[in-house]
Amino acid sequence: MKYLRRAVKYFFWFALILAITLTVMVALGLVEADPKDMFREGTKSLWQIAALFVILAAIYPLSGFRKKEIYVPAGDTEVRDKLVKLMENKGYVLEKEEGDDLCFRLRTSFGRWMKMLEDRITVTIEPGSLVLEGLRRDVVRIASFLEFKLNDNNSDEYSKT
Repeated sequence: MKYLRRAVKYFFWFALILAITLTVMVALGLVEADPKDMFREGTKSLWQIAALFVILAAIYPLSGFRKKEIYVPAGDTEVRDKLVKLMENKGYVLEKEEGDDLCFRLRTSFGRWMKMLEDRITVTIEPGSLVLEGLRRDVVRIASFLEFKLNDNNSDEYSKT
């Protein structure tokens, strides 16, 4: 269900970007407002563009989201507290916690909307590791940061980014 919701969301996002682009081009007088003049094949092109958006929207959730496991020192009982503090330093707040699953969201509404409300990073605490799930680029960036900070034995300062 999450996949279908994401695919529909991206389809409308692509359509909105196209509509804004075309509106700006018409307002600047770069193209005519009539679809017959705007596109090579007229209104037939709109169906082709919609089909392209359907394909892209169906593929993107498969490649845009991922899980990543990082290893942390075994026996570290304070990993949850360190994790929350480090995520807060990266601009995330703890949204909910269910057992060993922690869900973080971006602190700012602007950041959430720029990611189309797909800003959640879910972290599952397992013995000796953390499993992060969310947007691919965010998971990779945050996983690298957490792995470095949580495995750094020389520094107990978790407030610096």
